[in-house]
Amino acid sequence: YDLIIQTAVTLHECSLTIVIVNSCNLVPPVEITLYYESLCPGCRAFLTEQLFPTWILLKDIMNVNLVPFGNAKELPEDNIFSCQHGEPECYINIVEACVLYAANNAAFPVIYCMESSADILKSAKPCLQLYAPFVKWQTIESCTRGEFGHRLMHQNAVKTQALKPAHLHVPWITFNGEYTNEWEDKAMSTLFNIVCILYKGIKPPVCTGALKKLDRSFC
Repeated sequence: YDLIIQTAVTLHECSLTIVIVNSCNLVPPVEITLYYESLCPGCRAFLTEQLFPTWILLKDIMNVNLVPFGNAKELPEDNIFSCQHGEPECYINIVEACVLYAANNAAFPVIYCMESSADILKSAKPCLQLYAPFVKWQTIESCTRGEFGHRLMHQNAVKTQALKPAHLHVPWITFNGEYTNEWEDKAMSTLFNIVCILYKGIKPPVCTGALKKLDRSFC
């Protein structure tokens, strides 16, 4: 009798697990992609005050993609990039691209740590050591100064230039690959609410809250 009960419970647990897994597989997370540049005040404000806090609370139902390039220009004939906020921004853009590649799932906290610091470049190494200690700083330096970092930045240029509609400012935010001015406008103040609304699965309990209002600021 005990064996029958145990078997029934086991079967029930297994069937319940299968239902949960299948349900999760059927409901994709909300994809938020931020096209930005590292020294843009508006980009930094959105990333640190809206995007990262929202991701911390809703990471189970959202994915974040970061594309550091923004309003930069690629100059193939000179094999260089020109950035809105000068050479330091170009360098930091590449640093962040290398961090995103090398740190993978741990990259967003590193980028947040950098962008929320007074000196983004000076904070890069300690932020990496804190949130992605498995990545050596020498790896990031080698990537940034080498051909691979240049290739990563070229890929970000291609992604940014392929936007439809073309970006007019940064931060430029897409939701599940789509851009609308209305969504972006709301995202600048209530990204948390938008992610909760766009998610098609069972809403997590935290989806009854809201985050700090942020005035729109572009570069």
